[in-house]
Amino acid sequence: MSMQTTSSSPTLSDRVSNLKPSITVALNNRAKALKASGVDVLGFAAGEPDFDTPQPIKDAAIKAMLDGQTKYVPTLGDMPTRNCIANKLVTENNILGLTGEHVAIGTGGKHVLYSSIQCLFDFPAEGQEPMEMLLPTPAWVSYRPICELSGGVVREINAGPDSDFRITPEQLRAAITPQSRLLIINSPSNPCGTMYSEADLRALAQVVHETRDIAPNLMVLTDEIYEKIVYGDTPHFSIGSIPEIADRVITLNGMSKAYAMTGWRIGYVAIPGEFGKKFIKAIGTLQGQMTTNITSFNYAAIREALTNPEVAQTVEMMRTAFASRAMLIMNRLAEIPNVSCPTPTGAFYVFPDVSKLFGKTTAKGTKITDAPSLSEAMLDEAHIAFVPGNDFGGISGNHVRISFACSDEQINAGMDRFKAFVDGLV
Repeated sequence: MSMQTTSSSPTLSDRVSNLKPSITVALNNRAKALKASGVDVLGFAAGEPDFDTPQPIKDAAIKAMLDGQTKYVPTLGDMPTRNCIANKLVTENNILGLTGEHVAIGTGGKHVLYSSIQCLFDFPAEGQEPMEMLLPTPAWVSYRPICELSGGVVREINAGPDSDFRITPEQLRAAITPQSRLLIINSPSNPCGTMYSEADLRALAQVVHETRDIAPNLMVLTDEIYEKIVYGDTPHFSIGSIPEIADRVITLNGMSKAYAMTGWRIGYVAIPGEFGKKFIKAIGTLQGQMTTNITSFNYAAIREALTNPEVAQTVEMMRTAFASRAMLIMNRLAEIPNVSCPTPTGAFYVFPDVSKLFGKTTAKGTKITDAPSLSEAMLDEAHIAFVPGNDFGGISGNHVRISFACSDEQINAGMDRFKAFVDGLV
């Protein structure tokens, strides 16, 4: 007698099955695939400097490798490098009281963000309200899913172009509840290209300080990955330097944007005080079960980047180039009808409102209904890759993100195509 069996396919976890892919990565990958097939695509989707890593940084990594620095190191990094980062944050950002013990180094900014949120959030017990992450929007697409993977829920605080996408203290105060666990600040902003002033951040910090009785567990994570790419009248300011809330502020940064080191995958977080040491130790415990240390010969590269005056000069050259490109792309966008955009003051993005193009039809007969259909049509018909704003939250569905981390020639060629595309809409 034979036993009858039934076959079924293996399944994936709900956690992953319900996870939305990054629209930025997806569109950039599609643009790259089209380009690889021979299509002349001009990409404005990737948040990646077009400059090469400064030579002294590469030389430091090569020397470390040749010197045999190719073994395991402590999970959060060697102490000389952690001390170097702490010194940078004390002297440049005025975040006092930091030592190497207050610093964790991980595999890129996204990784240390993930680890930080995992160390703060829990899945709610039965009958309990979930912890909340306060997210000013528009916001980088990965904040929300990383929070939701940790068991938290996102409470958006919406801002628009009239305020350069900056929330007000009154909005923050109204959003805070006993479940508030984390406030995200990203200045300069991805996707908006705008930033908070020192006065703005001091006002928001005052709200955090004054609402401790309402939200005793509320902390701030400030993502300052674009801190050195600023222009205009507003200098960068670290909210973690404000004494009243310094022990509640996690400062996130990395090497990717300022030093053109995206492929090196180096990020770090820091927080002062006794809780800061406890928090960093928790990240070490979590990271020890994930990636352990970053590539060992990269620590020398970090120290070189943060201390070599020649590197600092190169970083300034790149900043100046981005400032010039910001002016160029704004001048070109001003020529395009029915497209409006706040002036960028940091990072390398513009976030124009394209909603007046919705409802129109392209020269090839494609109906434009929203930002994704507009971006798809521009990629297919004009061969330019912009990122639709929908996944950035808030009013972002009216916008597209354009990265100007590319040459003047590409900016001009891309804006020529964008204008011709818009002019052809009916």
